[in-house]
Amino acid sequence: MTNSFHVLLVDDERDIRDVLQVALSDSGYTVSLAENGQQALALFRESSPPIVITDIKMPVMDGIELLQRIKRENPETEVIMITGHGDMDLAIKSLKYKAGDFITKPINVDALDITLQRTRERIVMRRKLQEYTTHLEALVREKSQLQDHLSSLGLMIGSISHGIKGLLTGLDGGIYLLGKGLKTGDEVQMEEGWQTVRLMAERIRKMVMDILFYAKKRDLQWEKVDLRHFVEEIGRIMENRLKDTGIMYVREFGGPWVDCTIDPGSVHIALINLFDNAIDACQRQTDRSDHRITFGVKSDATHITFTISDTGTGMDAETQDKLFTLFFSSKGRKGTGLGLYITQKIISQHGGTITVASTPGRGSRFTLVLPRSAADLEKAGA
Repeated sequence: MTNSFHVLLVDDERDIRDVLQVALSDSGYTVSLAENGQQALALFRESSPPIVITDIKMPVMDGIELLQRIKRENPETEVIMITGHGDMDLAIKSLKYKAGDFITKPINVDALDITLQRTRERIVMRRKLQEYTTHLEALVREKSQLQDHLSSLGLMIGSISHGIKGLLTGLDGGIYLLGKGLKTGDEVQMEEGWQTVRLMAERIRKMVMDILFYAKKRDLQWEKVDLRHFVEEIGRIMENRLKDTGIMYVREFGGPWVDCTIDPGSVHIALINLFDNAIDACQRQTDRSDHRITFGVKSDATHITFTISDTGTGMDAETQDKLFTLFFSSKGRKGTGLGLYITQKIISQHGGTITVASTPGRGSRFTLVLPRSAADLEKAGA
């Protein structure tokens, strides 16, 4: 028989130690020897053997005290007590302190082997139970996460259903105007219809992208990015989107221009989400016609700061508190409640922060702060 079990044998009688060491080694056990409880405790702390066989009566530290100390340090350790015929009270006392078993002197090697076999079975069963428990806990967590995800998807479908209907109605209206204009040759009507179709198509595209981003779990794709090139590209997209809206685009780019390590695709989504919200806020604020949206960028040795400001409707404190909550939308049925939730998630994954300052009727300012690199992210403990 072969075993991978390590046994710590403790007895103050050298003859007993020598005989049992040979028997245990022949049975395939790895054996460590100690002549008293104090010495045994030191060896136990060094190697943590799963099985300890100890005499009860020993000088310096007896077996009962050794048993108690071992169980305090590692309750899973199996301790077998050795006792004389006249020490049955001590043997029973040791069981109260959670000894696994006991054998009596003179020690019968076959009886010891049977005792060790029972002990090994307990250890193996306990290990299997721990593995099964760990596996079961993982399955329960996975099931819970799946249920949460499905529940969230259900909420999302309910949340966006009205928005989809509204977009489709708007699309139908645009197609109708476009078709009617084509039939009558009315260029004004054709242009109005085309602009409506284009606007609805863009909103549908954004809604689909938000849904896909939320539904699909993805890791960040880190890249070293030229900050100036990155923000110039986003700035051009923003400026193009504001054409024919009557909203002024203002850029406030400050240096120094540096390289940064980010997921450019994700940060692009986050910034455009905020920009689209700024457009919507300005278009809903009809009390003024001189709206503007400002895109700001600056950096220092460790961080990049992006700001997007608008002169739109603004928000009260209650709305600001709920702004990044999943499925909450300040746009009513027009919004999915995903855009700002996704934006915050992206910034959080980068180890950054997003804050908002807003005044009803005067506009909002979103500030995003990101570490310049993965090294800065690690320093921040993210």
